[in-house]
Amino acid sequence: MITWREGEVRELLPGWAGVQVLGVDVGDERVRALGYPDLVGSAVVGDRVLLNVTALERGLGTGGYALVVALPDRPDAWPGRAAGEPGHLVKGRYAPLQPMVLGVDDPEGEHHATLAHADDLEGMPVLATDLHSALPAVLAGVRAQRPRARVAYVMTDGAALPLAWSRTVAGLREAGWLQSTITAGQAFGGDLEAVTVHTALLAARHVVGADLAVVIQGPGNLGTDTRWGFSGVAAGEALNAAAVLGGRPVACLRVSQADARERHRGLSHHSATSFGRVLAHPADLPVPVLGSDTPPADGADLPSSRSGRTPHTPSPRTGHAPDAPSGHTGRVGDSVALRECLALVYRQARDLVQAAPHLELVKVATEGLPEALAQVPVPLSTMGRGLGDDPAAFLTAAAAGRHAARLVVDPS
Repeated sequence: MITWREGEVRELLPGWAGVQVLGVDVGDERVRALGYPDLVGSAVVGDRVLLNVTALERGLGTGGYALVVALPDRPDAWPGRAAGEPGHLVKGRYAPLQPMVLGVDDPEGEHHATLAHADDLEGMPVLATDLHSALPAVLAGVRAQRPRARVAYVMTDGAALPLAWSRTVAGLREAGWLQSTITAGQAFGGDLEAVTVHTALLAARHVVGADLAVVIQGPGNLGTDTRWGFSGVAAGEALNAAAVLGGRPVACLRVSQADARERHRGLSHHSATSFGRVLAHPADLPVPVLGSDTPPADGADLPSSRSGRTPHTPSPRTGHAPDAPSGHTGRVGDSVALRECLALVYRQARDLVQAAPHLELVKVATEGLPEALAQVPVPLSTMGRGLGDDPAAFLTAAAAGRHAARLVVDPS
């Protein structure tokens, strides 16, 4: 189940917050290896390292990295836990590198009294979606509507468990676009640690003082080309939690005008399942509209709603790595392809709402959103496609962010 290798560190490569990137010689081959200093310590040139190369050798979405498991010869570099240090939440439980953290809801922590009986989000908007790559576009839409909004990012455990894996989050934090990060479930490494999405949302409201929360799994979405077998199904569960706690659920659609897979073109089948079937409480379903708030025409020459599937060989896959290529390549233009895609998405969303009456279709005008997307401080990339390659994906996420920002309740 695990493919092990041993190597020697030959160079220190540029990393990012919470992550060390190494050039490691494994036999006659030089590989890039990624290490988390908080888990294994900081390596130096000449160190012997034990590596997990399972995903690397399978060519999965790890960005070409081996993963550092241990620095066996230098115990002085190993991270330790001070005697009496508070916190007893174990994450990645019973895996070899399970960390112990202080939870925001931990009885040993300073916020336990605040969360012990917390039960209400007080109408705070909660936006959830499938892919981690939507996060910067969602925030662009929020900031276009409310530049000073305090946003908490809740990272769920459907994909990457270490929050440090996300260069997107590191860049957004550095730019001041996120007030706080909260890792829920088995995920770890946020500013705050929570046992469940429920306590993460309550912490966002009552500890962070957030105006709104964005809930998305980390990088590494897993899908199997089945209706239910994908990690993004948790987006619907997150909005159920938001509704139960008195928040305002906002369902952010996964959309693409360029995905080669028919099941993800227009409105992805992931969103149809997560929000049409898993989500069981009332929620807003924002749909972007070019120009005015008038919905696109149902032109007879445009594609119809999904009625079949393109045959292909199904294969489990993970999403792209945090340094996936592409960025703000190209511009968001009012192209025929974009208009056709958004017209298709509108019809698909309308059909989804008819089948799932707990959803409310909300048209969101896109004026100003292309300019907002151009100002995002991190690369925009979804499944390897940049803004110019798949503008519908990013416009849809930005429109959902704009709508969520409009729901923020001003303090009286």
